[in-house]
Amino acid sequence: MKTLIEPHGGTLIQRRLTGAAREEALEHARSLRWLYPGDDALMDAEKIAVGAFSPLEGFMGQADLEEVLKSMHLASGVAWTLPILLLVDEETAADLREGETVVLAQRDDYPVALMEIQEKYRINPQKVAQGTFGTTDENHPGVAKLYAAGTWALAGPVMLLNLVDHPWRHLELLPIETRAEFQKRGWHRVVAFQTRNAPHRAHEYLQRVGLEVADGLLVHPILGSKKKGDYDNETILRAYHALIDNYFPKDRVFIAGLAIQMRYAGPREAVFHAIVRKNYGASMFMVGRDHAGVGNYYDPFAAQRIFEEFEDHEIGVEIIRFGNVFYCHACGSMASDKTCGHGPEHRVAISMTRVRDMLKRGETPPPEMVRPEVAEVLKAFYRAQE
Repeated sequence: MKTLIEPHGGTLIQRRLTGAAREEALEHARSLRWLYPGDDALMDAEKIAVGAFSPLEGFMGQADLEEVLKSMHLASGVAWTLPILLLVDEETAADLREGETVVLAQRDDYPVALMEIQEKYRINPQKVAQGTFGTTDENHPGVAKLYAAGTWALAGPVMLLNLVDHPWRHLELLPIETRAEFQKRGWHRVVAFQTRNAPHRAHEYLQRVGLEVADGLLVHPILGSKKKGDYDNETILRAYHALIDNYFPKDRVFIAGLAIQMRYAGPREAVFHAIVRKNYGASMFMVGRDHAGVGNYYDPFAAQRIFEEFEDHEIGVEIIRFGNVFYCHACGSMASDKTCGHGPEHRVAISMTRVRDMLKRGETPPPEMVRPEVAEVLKAFYRAQE
């Protein structure tokens, strides 16, 4: 029988307490120090514990951090591109000791995880920023968030007590659940589409190409924190359902949320997104223009070239690369640089920035840019802000 792709590192990490062990840990937690690191860090802790970040079992120590920044690998040699850090300020760090177990909590009545502090170390924020984002510019949203988080890192394994409480929990599935769903559907080759945005026609084109070569498509929108100007989660999900319900075969498309923050790390985040989707059971991953980019910080196709820096087996996911996608009036269809022989005068460039600008002016984007059903969802978003 055909099976799904193996998790990254070979094992789907499971560090979630249930039953009597959980009740005992909850009782023990009352006697421990409680930290409130914020939802972004708590979502990272959860994703570690449920295997989304396999092979990580906890927040990174200094050896892993240094190796990731230098070579895009963990100290063990496994490919990994982004630091996964629990950062605190100096005052908090001074009160904590190595060997101590703490509670990572969302609020006073809601502990999320236990963490054993195996290591406590100071980071150089500028070095981490340069290695992660390729810039130390505070105008970069990922850099700004890093600089505000604190200069001390706490490292060590986590054990999950409760899933993070957020409004989109019912839309999110764990890796063991998506894998079970794919197996039930008989999907072996699953192509994943990462998104932090509502869908325009270029996104749709990429998804259709993916469906031509895979058994099924996983649309996996980010539900965590995003930068100012991005659509909210409800709008993104409503827009995707408008597209899928009206234009796709429903038995070949599966949509589920992923509650992690966008880091806007460009090429490195593209690899990270591929690895995470591999853990959810996807064997193929689509990378388009300026994946996980922001502003003008990254070359539009750097996120595709970065995969060439790894041996195929290191990532283990087949990467589907796309160039510029547009609507061509001469072709009468969506096309790309690889499939269209007409000049720019025939092409309609498509980007969500252009779509947003039109909607803000009260204009309806043409169907060559956005499906009418999707446009109605986006128009409702702007009407609600008036």
